[in-house]
Amino acid sequence: MSDTNPESSNFNALNTDVTESILSLLPIPSLVRFSSVSKLWRSIITSLPPSPSPSPWLFLFGIHNTSSFHNQSFAFDPLSNSWLRLPFPPSLPSLHLLGSDRFLFTTAPRFSFSPFLKPNWRFTSPVPFPRINPLLAVFSSNLILVGGVGSIGGLVNIDDRSPVQIYDTTLDSWQLCPPLPQSFPSAAHESLSSALCKRRFYVFDINSSFISSFSLDTHTWSDVQTLRPPGLLFAFLNSCGDDTLVLGGMCNSSDRGFSFNLWRIEEGSMEFSEIAIMPEALLFGLVGGDNEDEDDGNRFRSLKCVGAGCLVYVFNEDGHKKYPACVCEIGLENGGKCRWRSVPPLPSPVNKFHKLVSFCSTVSITDVFHSDATHIGA
Repeated sequence: MSDTNPESSNFNALNTDVTESILSLLPIPSLVRFSSVSKLWRSIITSLPPSPSPSPWLFLFGIHNTSSFHNQSFAFDPLSNSWLRLPFPPSLPSLHLLGSDRFLFTTAPRFSFSPFLKPNWRFTSPVPFPRINPLLAVFSSNLILVGGVGSIGGLVNIDDRSPVQIYDTTLDSWQLCPPLPQSFPSAAHESLSSALCKRRFYVFDINSSFISSFSLDTHTWSDVQTLRPPGLLFAFLNSCGDDTLVLGGMCNSSDRGFSFNLWRIEEGSMEFSEIAIMPEALLFGLVGGDNEDEDDGNRFRSLKCVGAGCLVYVFNEDGHKKYPACVCEIGLENGGKCRWRSVPPLPSPVNKFHKLVSFCSTVSITDVFHSDATHIGA
């Protein structure tokens, strides 16, 4: 569309500051589409301040063990209620892929990281203790690696407890700190959940409900506690905002039966207060059937919960169900209510994967505009 198109002439006549204010309210996928309207709009959109979206996106990276051709990646924008199909990160082995806070990481053949929408891999200096599937977080200009497993002759060594490893991206150097407390039955990523909150890195065991936190200032671990609301089967820890911990987990109680609940967690005391329960129709829509079909919780074991900011996503990792999902917008202040809604299906075709990497992250227009992401629509 040209600059003289009558449909855009009135909008083009607006003051540039007014135009920027209007465009800044739009979802990012809409901005990507509108950037093709005219040269003026493209110029304004590309010059918008790169402030992150207030509503974190959900990212899914599906990995096929034997054929990289079947790898796929997607991102869900909650403001436009739509998915984007992303190009799968090229060049590096995908089996050891991790994601956190606008970055992708791979632990093999060397530890490296890249912005998730603009692949530009940067290798770090050698990791003192190479890990498979560690917990990972980004803070300031540093990375923290906790747990994971090592290998001996290509075999996983589950008894190997490595130190916490902190990487300074400015100095390209690693610092070793005390390892994850031995009370945790496993250091494997699959059985642990983590959250970064108030300069502390929390580690929660999904099954045993053990929890401990690592201070980013003193480099020490807190005492191990047990965080288990009544009837809890398994749960995942998330940070919502900069100062709030939220536990999302599957319960089975005599009065409610099976339910997926969210609790707000008080730091230090680890006391919990219930803030939301997923509507039954959404819960059984994630796994199929109704609550009378089975009397055990095994069919819920493929559910996973990830969250950031004011959003918590719950989805089914079973590829045969094409990853149905729902999202809860958490109102933690002034008695705000929590609002659940379903997420549209992934855009077809969707392959079957052996591993699914999932995480939440804020996104800016700069991240998307200069990537190869394709808007799919609601």
